[in-house]
Amino acid sequence: MPYVVALSGGIASGKSTIANLFAKLGVPVIDADIIARQIVQSGTDAFNLIVKHFSQEILLPNGELDRSQLREIIFNNDHERLWLNSLLHPIIQQETERQIAMQQTCYVLWVVPLLIENNLHYLADRVLMIDSPMELQLKRLIQRDGIDEHLAKKMIRSQVSSSKRLSYADDIINNNGDLVSLTSQVNKLHYQYINNTKHKNGLV
Repeated sequence: MPYVVALSGGIASGKSTIANLFAKLGVPVIDADIIARQIVQSGTDAFNLIVKHFSQEILLPNGELDRSQLREIIFNNDHERLWLNSLLHPIIQQETERQIAMQQTCYVLWVVPLLIENNLHYLADRVLMIDSPMELQLKRLIQRDGIDEHLAKKMIRSQVSSSKRLSYADDIINNNGDLVSLTSQVNKLHYQYINNTKHKNGLV
């Protein structure tokens, strides 16, 4: 198994941007969000269970899940959010472990938004957290998802606090929207993780 660096952070904190910077350096990226979308495609077991639970009204005209409607439901109903999480997270984790085991590089980046909420941090060799100002997160989330400020704040509040999240971090990237700064921080950590891998494997 390769050395696993778990990348996490609050919603709209810049995880995808940072993951892309690592990918440009040749680091394999295993993204829990991408896996989550794959396992609920039309016809999968998870898809069928979601439709059975929420009814056909959760579907778009083309037969795919209406993610916008589903998001509205789960962020306004804790019971439904917990139900969906309990269904999807074991499947996501199984597929994540399969993809990580396939990698031949010295380390992989595992992008997992709910790392702390789902108590998954212990599965990584190292935890990298993104710290982003709340105002910037809110602005990004509203623009990215086309939602109003009320729902955006509710989505942010559904996650653990920034201070709790950072308490689990081995490394922290400060993201204030400056791409030059982000690139510099990622490059520095990349070489650090290569060295960490060498130490773990007894090569130095």
